[in-house]
Parts: sequence; structure tokens; C-alpha cells
Amino acid sequence: MKTVLAAAVLALSLPIAASAAEPAAAQPAAIGIALENYAYPHPVAFLPLEHGGHAVRMAYMDVAPTGPANGRTVLLLHGRNFPAGYWAPTIEALTAAGYRVVAPDQIQFGKSSKLDDVPVRFERMVEDTAALLDHLKIDKVEVVAHSMGNHVGVRWALAHPDRTGRLVMYGPVGLEDYRLYTPAVPLEKLVADDEAKGPRAYLNELMTSYGLTLPPEAMAPFVDLREGLKRSGEWPRYARSFAASAVAIRDQPYLQDLPRVSVPVLILAGDRDGTAPGKGYAKPEDKPKFGHVLARAQALAPTMKNARVDAFDAGHLLHLERTERFNAAVLAFLGEGR
Repeated sequence: MKTVLAAAVLALSLPIAASAAEPAAAQPAAIGIALENYAYPHPVAFLPLEHGGHAVRMAYMDVAPTGPANGRTVLLLHGRNFPAGYWAPTIEALTAAGYRVVAPDQIQFGKSSKLDDVPVRFERMVEDTAALLDHLKIDKVEVVAHSMGNHVGVRWALAHPDRTGRLVMYGPVGLEDYRLYTPAVPLEKLVADDEAKGPRAYLNELMTSYGLTLPPEAMAPFVDLREGLKRSGEWPRYARSFAASAVAIRDQPYLQDLPRVSVPVLILAGDRDGTAPGKGYAKPEDKPKFGHVLARAQALAPTMKNARVDAFDAGHLLHLERTERFNAAVLAFLGEGR
């Protein structure tokens, strides 16, 4: 557990609040919308791109192997609530095993540019990812996608099967069509509801909806990050761009495309993971119907061409909750592709 907590703190580089009950008591300093002066575990570079007529920059870490190089590259795709820095313990394990690791922040997230007037499109994230790999002269990648990142990972594997070795779908969001259970919510209401959510409510949301087995203080850095953003004058723009990604998750499902994924797939899911985007807006009678991530994974894997499930006694953040077992599962699966 000490190793996990240390990795989480290293990844976020923010002080843990003194009390889990009062996660924002330390009054985190304001953090700019591009997470300026906010350390990642490895150097960050930027790729210039264009979105909707706006000049933007895509942040990414490109980390060389620390062990004997095996000539392969792993692409890490982050979730919605987390910057790419949270991959620190995964990067350490992969590079030690000889992999080069590329961990981008998609546009609208982390240190990348934020746009509050351009809709979030996962197909565009795939295009941006291709541009990044072309820029780095990387022809083929192994993909490890977490949570919302699976909306990109699945689409990447479908659009570029020749550039994809294997796909790890970890804690996947999108194994069900959320439109069946949740209403379309106006962007402004999503923004207002997020604004009204204080640090204690946000911490509780992370702990309960994700079914986490970590102690609450391990999540305090994530809470502090959000509070720092809220203290920034750029928070309104950040809030709108963040809400736009919630709209995208609901309105751009990939469930129907899973049977077409041709590359080998490993789905890693925790038996306590109840992640269900938009659940707060669902009818009371519909709330119990979705958010059963492991059960959905086990039901869907047989419908795919080459997929299997590895179940964990944990929640939504397996790489921090069960770091050693998570790393071992990913390395073993990738090793099958040698």
C-alpha cells in the first residue's frame, strides 16, 4: 500500500490534504488551465495542432526504456478525471521491461489546450493520436486505455489495425449505451452542477462511484488538483470543456463496434467498479441497471473476435489500487505478442 500511495503522490505532485474529511483544507494554490507549474513524472513536450480553426497544442510524455530495449512502444490513453501524469507507476514498469512509452494528454485534458466552443469528438482524438505518432515516427503501438480512454483506444484499433499490436481495455467506460438510461443534459447544467460540487462531494464521488479500495487520502491529490483549477480565473473555460467530454461519452458510443475489433484484447475490470457516467441524471428505477463494469465485460468478451477478461478485487483505478498485479497482467499480455 505504501508503494501505491507514493506512486499516486509522485504522479500528481500535489500535497495531500491533512484530513480526508476536509480534502481542501490546505487551500491549494490556483492552477492554470494548462496545468502550468504542475509537475509530471517525465518531461512534457507539445505537438502543434489545429481544432475548429484554433491553434492548439497536444501535450505528451515520450519515455525511453530503462531496461534493455525491445523495440516496441506502448501508448497510454488516460481517463476523463485524470491527467496523464497519473500513469507514473505504469510507465515505470513498462520502461523497465524495455518498452518505449508515449502518454499524451488529449486536447481538452491535462496540459493540452482547452476549447470551450468546439465539441469533443473521439474520432478527432484518434486523428490527433495518429498525428502524434507520425510526428514521433512510430509505426505501431501496443495500446493501454483507461476509462474514457477506451473511447479512443477502441476507435484507434478499428481505424488502424495495422498500427495496433494489442489492446488493453482497462476499467472501460463505454461497455453500455448510456443513452438508454440517461437523458441528454444541457451543457450549461452540467457546468453548473460541477461548479456546485465541493471538495468533499467530489471526493465522495470518486470513492463511491469508482468503488475504490484505496484510502480516501490517496485521492486527495486529485481533489486538490480540481480545487486548484477552480481557484483559477480560467475555471469557467475549463469547466465548459470538461462538461463537453461528458456529452461526448453519452452521445458517441462504441459498444456496437466491439465485435469488429480484430486485434487481441485484454479487458481488466474491478469487481467493485460501478462507474456509470450520467448516473446522477438517470431515473431512480434505471440507476441499478447500469454501471456493472466487470459483468458487462464478461458478457461482451465472447462477442468479440479475440478478447478475454481478467477480474480484479478492486475498483476503477487498478493501476493504483493493485499496482503490482496490474503491471504483471499488462506485461504478460503484451509479452504474448512478441
